[in-house]
Amino acid sequence: MARKKKASGQQQPTVSKTRRSPTRLQIRRSILSLLRNNAHKAFRPKELAKLLDLRDYKAYQRFWEVLSELEHQHLVARVKGGRYTYERRPYRVEGILRVHPQGYGFVEVEGQEEEDIYISEAHMGTALDGDRVLVGLAAPARGKRRREGEVLKVLERRRTRTVGTFYPRGAFALVVPDNPRLTRDIYVPYKAFNGARAGDKVIVSIDRFEDPKASPEGRVLEVLGPASDPRVQVLALALSKDIRTGFPEAALKEAERIPDTIPAREYRRRLDLRDREVFTIDPADAKDFDDALHLRQLPNGHIEVGVHIADVSYYVRPGSALDEEAYQRGTSVYLVDRVIPMLPEKLSNQVCSLRPGEDKLTYSVLMELTPAAQVVHYQIRETIIHSRQRFTYEEAQAIIDGADHPLAEPVRQAHQLAQQLRRTRMKAGAIDFDLPEVKVELDEAGNPVRLYRKERLAAHQLIEEFMLLANRLVAETIGKRPEAPPFVYRIHDRPDAEKIRQLAQYVRVFGYRLEIEEGSVASGALNALLQQVKGTPEAPVIEEAALRAMAKARYSTQNIGHYGLAFDFYTHFTSPIRRYPDLMVHRLLKQYLKQTKQAPAVDADELEARCQHCSERERAAEEAERDSVRFKQVQYMQQHVGERFRGVVSSVTNFGVFVELEGVWVEGLVHVRDMGDDYYEYDERRYTLRGLYSGKSYRPGDVVEVMVVRADPTTRQIDLRFVEPSTDAAATPRRRRRRKRAQAPGAAR
Repeated sequence: MARKKKASGQQQPTVSKTRRSPTRLQIRRSILSLLRNNAHKAFRPKELAKLLDLRDYKAYQRFWEVLSELEHQHLVARVKGGRYTYERRPYRVEGILRVHPQGYGFVEVEGQEEEDIYISEAHMGTALDGDRVLVGLAAPARGKRRREGEVLKVLERRRTRTVGTFYPRGAFALVVPDNPRLTRDIYVPYKAFNGARAGDKVIVSIDRFEDPKASPEGRVLEVLGPASDPRVQVLALALSKDIRTGFPEAALKEAERIPDTIPAREYRRRLDLRDREVFTIDPADAKDFDDALHLRQLPNGHIEVGVHIADVSYYVRPGSALDEEAYQRGTSVYLVDRVIPMLPEKLSNQVCSLRPGEDKLTYSVLMELTPAAQVVHYQIRETIIHSRQRFTYEEAQAIIDGADHPLAEPVRQAHQLAQQLRRTRMKAGAIDFDLPEVKVELDEAGNPVRLYRKERLAAHQLIEEFMLLANRLVAETIGKRPEAPPFVYRIHDRPDAEKIRQLAQYVRVFGYRLEIEEGSVASGALNALLQQVKGTPEAPVIEEAALRAMAKARYSTQNIGHYGLAFDFYTHFTSPIRRYPDLMVHRLLKQYLKQTKQAPAVDADELEARCQHCSERERAAEEAERDSVRFKQVQYMQQHVGERFRGVVSSVTNFGVFVELEGVWVEGLVHVRDMGDDYYEYDERRYTLRGLYSGKSYRPGDVVEVMVVRADPTTRQIDLRFVEPSTDAAATPRRRRRRKRAQAPGAAR
């Protein structure tokens, strides 16, 4: 473990000896866990508080508030003598409704995440996807594991607007939502058309929905443009995920008032690192440079490494209009044809961006590393830098490969250290999901002209490893304190046992074996699998299946470590221009490291709520980004209807065969109804469709030839049909068997 020395000139925080009070969420989970595990007992409130070790006044106050809330939600019951017990069969619960595109839905109840409540379309009432609802539960049915219910009341209408296509019908119009989870068309009276015309993409309000037999009623708030416009299509897709686009006037005015120059007091107050040879490495089209590096050889043979991060917290103050808008967005969104930034361009691309040749305010992690990339000590300081060079990833890679440049030595040294850091991380159990990114090249009108995979370079790993290191050290700085204060961690739980079991069964069909121990999987076993499949036709589908089996990383004040990275402490510190959690981390660090007694206490419950919000916005952004790429892929395939492609069977179901097409990296479906050469039966255990008469079968990993029959960008679906394989494709099963026999130990025989 790295030894941490006291950095000169840096105040060291005093460790508080006071006992940290648990959060409302912790108390809630503790009460439910205790009562559920003792369902045959009833407890006085004081007994409960004592058993849960809630001794101080603040914790006891929170305990009563949470207990009352749980009783109101019918998760606990008050019985004779004022005692409390677990509500074994609550018949009314509150939760969030998630609607499936086919019309039915599930209600997620806090504290009962393992048993969602099924809601049929007939029992949905006037609830919409995302609403907080009161649900009446049906009596448990014998043989059915999932409880069913009926929406009794909409407690909170969380969705008040959506985006869709405008269809006039004389004196009224219908807006068909782009979001497939909104299964109701929106009724718009003539007086609320707001200039919309047939076929326009519009933003429409949801003002009233009182009759489940009628449509929700709303008004056209904004006309985006013709639905046929490629740029409008992508924008509408993002808006359907509740991505915010234009900035409020108040936020823009605040941004414009921010000066372009740095005040003299900041030069005096901060550590001045303008003499260091600082450089940035970013994508060729990037403008928001939020991280930079410098390396310097020390007399003792060690290397000084500085990871410098844009000091956004200096410019964006809590409670400001800029801060509120950044929080609501949570993250920048990188769509296929544009970036929707978290902060206005004045900040993201100018004032905060670490542009070359300009003095910039930064928050830096300054490390002393051995040549073997071991951290000797580090400090976290507010600094000023002056970047000497802006590299693209391709330019940095050329230097790593031997090209000459005045900064060649620090770039190559950074590469060597990064590779050592990577080896150490992998040895510790980090999982190597090195999936190539699919990129879409667009013409000036926004139409797709080429699909390609962006190669991951050593230059990408260089930046990645130093950012990972800085994030880990920042998390350890706070998390390793004896009484750690509330903080924002980036956590990643171990994968679900059932998903891992399904993954092991899935890869067995391809001829591989995944070792499972006690319902879980060691990260080393996953890495071994990923290494075995590299370079094989089935590699993309197995890597994708393994990724889907993983838990979702998220933000939380409750640290459980990061399974995928094999870190006990991890956070996000290095991208505050584009991620709100990083901005929160900067503020907390400054508060905790300054030791100011006047600093207000951090409300752990409020911080946890902010973490949850940021995790939700991150998921929405990821969905929008992924869907925008998929949309353009399907658009591209419209140009190739009737053409043949070679592909790999990615999955098999009772209704058809999914095939990932080589060269375009998009998945399509061969429907069973279109497989007229035989009568096919589905073997669920082997994920196989087998012809009853011919014996022909299809299973994951098979290389096949297909024809593109249909490509629909609206549904983002591609329909395929099997065609006779080429000679090369026909020989593939024999090559697969030879490869299987030659596999390393650990593969299925």
